[in-house]
Amino acid sequence: MSTRLKAPPSNLHDIALELVELEVASLYRISKHDSGEPYFGRSAGNRFDDHSLPASGRFGTSYMATSLCGALAETVLHDLMPQAGHFIVPPDELESKYLVRFEGASLRLAKLTGIALKRIVGSSEISTVLPYDLPQSWAIALHAHPAKVDGILYMSRQLNDDKAVVVFDRAKRKFNTAVYTPLPGAPGFDEVIQTLAIRGG
Repeated sequence: MSTRLKAPPSNLHDIALELVELEVASLYRISKHDSGEPYFGRSAGNRFDDHSLPASGRFGTSYMATSLCGALAETVLHDLMPQAGHFIVPPDELESKYLVRFEGASLRLAKLTGIALKRIVGSSEISTVLPYDLPQSWAIALHAHPAKVDGILYMSRQLNDDKAVVVFDRAKRKFNTAVYTPLPGAPGFDEVIQTLAIRGG
């Protein structure tokens, strides 16, 4: 598959990034676990993961959304296609998960949306292209940038009018507490289920 997205330039460190501050309290994360969040993975299997070798030298990443709707779309619905305008999700798939909200400081993020995205990257494909090799290379370059950002703000692939966040593990200290709520009991859950047209299997 051809793409306009290119690898990050070798002089990215000389280019000023547009930064945005975001409170950790504004973020949503859906987890299978009721402890250990935020979890920072090093699998190199996700869009903005560090794919460097050896794996022991990678930085960790944690993926979050800026809305409950976006969090559900990026997790529960990630690999599903609609059937006649709705999604079939077995009830236990929802009941086994937790909504995690956080308290802590604000994050300094590299903004990869709008004009900032066009000026730095040149293509919105960074949020959509498969496989993940190029977005991962961008994440590595942005992590190494002198701005020392806490992560990246980008457009969700699964809900392309919603923003998502990947947090680098060096920002873990900014997350003071995590509150876990069984997903079906989360505030706004019923409304989001209707909005996304999710039905039980």
